[in-house]
Amino acid sequence: MQQSIGVVGGGIVGLAVARELTRRRPGLQVLVLEKEDRVGAHQTGHNSGVVHAGIYYRPGSLKADLCTRGRDLLREYCAEHRLPYVECGKVVVAVDAAELGRLDALERTARENGVPGLRRLDAAGLAGIEPHAAGLAALHSPRTAITDYVAVAEQLARDVEGAGGRVLVASEVTGISQRGGRVTLTTGRTSYDVDQVVLCGGLQSDRLGRLAGQKAEPRIIPFRGEYLAVSAAKQDLVRGMVYPVPDPRYPFLGVHFTRRVTGVLEVGPNAVMAPHRDAYRRSSVRLADVASVATWPGFWRMAATHWRTGAKEVRGSLSVRAYLRAAERYVPAIGPDDVVRAGFGIRAQAVDRDGTLVDDFRITHRDGVTSVRNAPSPAATSSLAIAEYVVDRIPTTAQ
Repeated sequence: MQQSIGVVGGGIVGLAVARELTRRRPGLQVLVLEKEDRVGAHQTGHNSGVVHAGIYYRPGSLKADLCTRGRDLLREYCAEHRLPYVECGKVVVAVDAAELGRLDALERTARENGVPGLRRLDAAGLAGIEPHAAGLAALHSPRTAITDYVAVAEQLARDVEGAGGRVLVASEVTGISQRGGRVTLTTGRTSYDVDQVVLCGGLQSDRLGRLAGQKAEPRIIPFRGEYLAVSAAKQDLVRGMVYPVPDPRYPFLGVHFTRRVTGVLEVGPNAVMAPHRDAYRRSSVRLADVASVATWPGFWRMAATHWRTGAKEVRGSLSVRAYLRAAERYVPAIGPDDVVRAGFGIRAQAVDRDGTLVDDFRITHRDGVTSVRNAPSPAATSSLAIAEYVVDRIPTTAQ
């Protein structure tokens, strides 16, 4: 009997897993179920488009290992399929003496992770790379790149279908049941029986896990990341990308200047608690999503620890001038009159019951179900390597 595996989620990670299955296991029936009417509709299509080089991630962590492998795989994949891939480089800038110690620590991490071409810059060296950036010192990562992740996801879907797999959109999974060594995925009035399932639900990963009988922890807390677009007259003031030294207490990288493959320069994203998981209007509220946050003990423990930072993010969300105040420290020539509000994305941040913001990728396996429970940035960069990691660990009985 021909074996089958279902993949729930048509973002870049789910599609990469499906493609890897078709490559690794010829003859396997691969089915991708995506709840929206297109692939890459959520985090894949609303991120900054950055291909990370591995500067930030704890050496030996899944993030560090899979980002290192993933950036090379993604570069090769984009070249093979003639997809946009621009190594515009980036600088991580310390603007005052208080940040130099954190920059030193970041440099040690980046070097241990083998970030290619990494250089430490003084103020003069920074001016040579980014003439309009201000700072005492910086790390320059020339191989940090940008791409179009939706285009990558669409190509992955074509690869899956070209290998005989199926990618079904508008197919929201509402039930997962297991019996007799098989898994049944229910979507509306249709059900699909498979031997194994891989859950790559992103913003819905905790809910899919519970449908499969897994524990509730960690819970997804949605954070809205808002962007500002820089006016055409000032876009050339940043050649590549300019980042702050991140606060190690948080899995966010801070507001930064990012170049898009279209040539547009953006500022962002911030990180504001969102009252919905997948609606892209600032005024959108979904009571089920609010209740999911409010009933999770980990949220209140997180809020008690980080409420000052949360309040600062809210002020920035409400006021462009307040939002840009931090960014102006790095590129003073770009001010509030030079930007307009652009789009935003929603980040699926997993939070444990004790209030800990889950930093590393978290992938679990149980009873025929592989669940990607936490895959924030750099998941898009790492997607092809995450796929290898997941497929390596799917029990061989599914072959």
